[in-house]
Amino acid sequence: MPQLVSPDPRFRASFLEAVREDLAEGEHFGNTLKRELAVYGDSWHEPDGFARYVAAVREEESEEGRRPEGFVPGSWFWYVDGDVYLGRIQIRHRLTPHLRDFGGHIGYGVRPPARRKGYATAMLRDVLPRARALGLDRVLVTCDTTNIGSRKVIEANGGEFEDERGGKLRFWIRTGR
Repeated sequence: MPQLVSPDPRFRASFLEAVREDLAEGEHFGNTLKRELAVYGDSWHEPDGFARYVAAVREEESEEGRRPEGFVPGSWFWYVDGDVYLGRIQIRHRLTPHLRDFGGHIGYGVRPPARRKGYATAMLRDVLPRARALGLDRVLVTCDTTNIGSRKVIEANGGEFEDERGGKLRFWIRTGR
C-alpha cells in the first residue's frame, strides 16, 4: 500500500527512473528538478552521491538547515509503494510574499506513469496531518489555471478557492478535519 516516507537512499533506482520519466515529459516539479540536477545530477548515479542528496533534502526541514537562498524550511515526503517511488510532496513551513501569491505551503508531483491513479489526492490528504503537526491550521495550495487534474486534487481535499493571481489558482485547505 502506498505511503508517505521521509526521503531515503534506498529509493535511489526508482527515484532516478522517475527523474528520467519527468525529463522525457518536460516536467521539472516547478524548477526544483532543474536545481537538483545542477547540484546533484552528476553524483546521483553513485550511492554515496545520492545519499548526500537525500541528506541535503532532509536538512532543509530545520530552521538552521542549509537550503537555497530565499527558501523557507520545508519538509519533503516521498510517496512510495514498497521500493517504488511514485511521487513527492513538500510542506513549506511558512509563506514568503512570493509563496503567498504563487507557490503556497504545499507542492507535489507524481511521476508520469503513476498519474491519474489517485496518488496525488492521497498524498495531499496524507500530508495534511503533518502540516497540522507543524502548527499550520490551514495551508495554501496553488496550481496553474490550466491544470485541471491538480485543481481536482485540491478540491477533493477540501480546497476552498480564494482567487487567481498571475495564472495561479489559490486554494486554502484546513489541516484538521
